[in-house]
Amino acid sequence: MFVSLIIVFREAMEAGLIVGIVLAATEGVPRRARWIAGGIAAGVAGASLVAMFAAALSNAFDGAGQEVFTAAILCFAVVMLSWHILWMSRHAAALSAELRQVGQAVRLGQRSLAALGAVVAVAVMREGSEVVLFLFGVVVASRTDPLAMAAGVAAGLALACALSWLLYRGLVIIPLHRLFGVTNGLIALLAAGMAGQAAAILHSADLLPGWGEQLWNADFILSDDSLLGRSLHALIGYTARPSGIQLAAWLATLAVLIIASRILSRPRGRAAPAAVVAGR
Repeated sequence: MFVSLIIVFREAMEAGLIVGIVLAATEGVPRRARWIAGGIAAGVAGASLVAMFAAALSNAFDGAGQEVFTAAILCFAVVMLSWHILWMSRHAAALSAELRQVGQAVRLGQRSLAALGAVVAVAVMREGSEVVLFLFGVVVASRTDPLAMAAGVAAGLALACALSWLLYRGLVIIPLHRLFGVTNGLIALLAAGMAGQAAAILHSADLLPGWGEQLWNADFILSDDSLLGRSLHALIGYTARPSGIQLAAWLATLAVLIIASRILSRPRGRAAPAAVVAGR
């Protein structure tokens, strides 16, 4: 539940901020709400197609190379998570400025409301597709309880919508770089866990060396079957008896993300604050 809550909250929060920026930039434009709502609906529909495609692929590979398919999904999720952390954090300010320019052009009559709807649709579809792929990776790797995952999705979506609305209305002031910094750290751990799980799956299919079948046994401290053990397995890829290749993949992924984040976070000069929605 906690994993799905984090993922959905983070992605829905970004989509909500994008919608909020567009709303703030088009204040007073007639029929803007209709086009923005249409864009949100189109984005959700596109993300739903991605979900259907992922499920169909899973069924097609069931029993025939399922381990390879599962590992491929996890590796793709790791790549997407890493891109999300590194690229979006680096270009958030530029993205915010571009969205404001589109909204201003619509308000001045230089661009149509259809362009506004397209911007919102693409943003919602992108974030929704990432949610689908991330959660699909969690499901195939850890067999998470569907009810718990659904509860986490609902809670994350509700929190993101509420916070996005409060930011848009200017009712709360939150340093967004700190909020995204915390969620970036959690997502980095999630990516490392998925990389370790993918390595373990490929090793079980004799496609990767083990580098030690069992480095240690921590069952007496925290069992894989315990509630906390299952939660940590879903969140960071915890296992009481890791193989060498699993630990190596976990450490390498986390190290790359930490180093790359620090390099990319170095200031390049003065930049506009990222994703400030309630600038009224």
